[in-house]
Amino acid sequence: MTAPTHQTNAASPGKGHILVIDDEADIRESLEMLLGSEGYQVDLAQSATEGLHRLETRGYDLVLLDLMMPDRSGMDVLAEVRGRDHDTPIFLITAYGSVEAAVKALKSGANDYFSKPWDNDKLLIEIERMIAARRLESENTYLKRALKQRYSFPNIIGKSERMVKMLDLVAQVASSRSTILITGETGTGKELVAKAIHANSPRADHLFVAVNSGSLPPELLESTLFGHVKGAFTSAIQSKKGYFEVADHGTIFFDEIGTIGPETQVKLLRVLQDKEFTPLGSTDPIRVDVRILAATNADLFQLVRDGRFREDLYYRLNVINIALPPLRERKEDIPLLADHFFHHYCHENNKFLDSATRRSNSASRSGPSSVRTASRACNITPCR
Repeated sequence: MTAPTHQTNAASPGKGHILVIDDEADIRESLEMLLGSEGYQVDLAQSATEGLHRLETRGYDLVLLDLMMPDRSGMDVLAEVRGRDHDTPIFLITAYGSVEAAVKALKSGANDYFSKPWDNDKLLIEIERMIAARRLESENTYLKRALKQRYSFPNIIGKSERMVKMLDLVAQVASSRSTILITGETGTGKELVAKAIHANSPRADHLFVAVNSGSLPPELLESTLFGHVKGAFTSAIQSKKGYFEVADHGTIFFDEIGTIGPETQVKLLRVLQDKEFTPLGSTDPIRVDVRILAATNADLFQLVRDGRFREDLYYRLNVINIALPPLRERKEDIPLLADHFFHHYCHENNKFLDSATRRSNSASRSGPSSVRTASRACNITPCR
């Protein structure tokens, strides 16, 4: 007999979907009530066989697995699941708690181990932590793949001499450890170039963290970059990692670097010089290995002359300069860009202009009457 799928009114798809595999009805019922009251969707399986069947038919955010069941042991189920799925978190639960059993379960691929009767609060905390950690890991993996696909060099469009020289420079510096200052007007693609540098660097498998320097007040920017310990300020009810610690072995990109305040400039200079920083409210420095890329649409050297930006920080940032030309200075790239975006949005919307439409649109350049003809002839058809 197959137990029905249970779901409380409070269940939320965003909270998480949990499978409980246990042969004891009262255990299944108590876990269903506990997890359902916290907003989780809960499926129940009353045997190892049924649990394996459910795992084959759909994915779960977490599995609570009984160690001792009549048809098969939890260790057998764990081994079979881990043979094909290394990612789904699995917590083993048993009435026979021992250090040896716990060690064996963890070595076999379990993420945690709880003895009956368990502490409800602790169980809920660990379930929430595990699901959040797994989702963050999956998101990071997805973003890394998307980053490589979307921001690799082929997606920077341009064949003009200035763009070719710029891309050659990007190719040369991507694999280095050097700090890079990317300059150019708003809209020239500074962040796109920064992401391409990261995606083609040895750091590509680690995080790329973008910081919009001009959108945060100084005190919040420092906490965001360097983190803080519990009690560092009034609202610091718990410790929090900053971007530098999160991006260890990866890349931090500062957009509009010229807007950061004097105190933050001093701390940023220390990170560049000593590869370490101190979180707000702490006395213990943290060492990191982070590559810094910075961008500005302002004349940073003029800010130095005006006394608004530290000269030593300027030279630390401007080890390599990549200057991006505005589109008006590379007009030969306009047809290439138009074609790129035309095809991009055709495929995105699953539509394209047929050959008759293209001929009509070409003719439309000759005068107003042709424009009206092209408008009537514009047949949008599904993309083949």
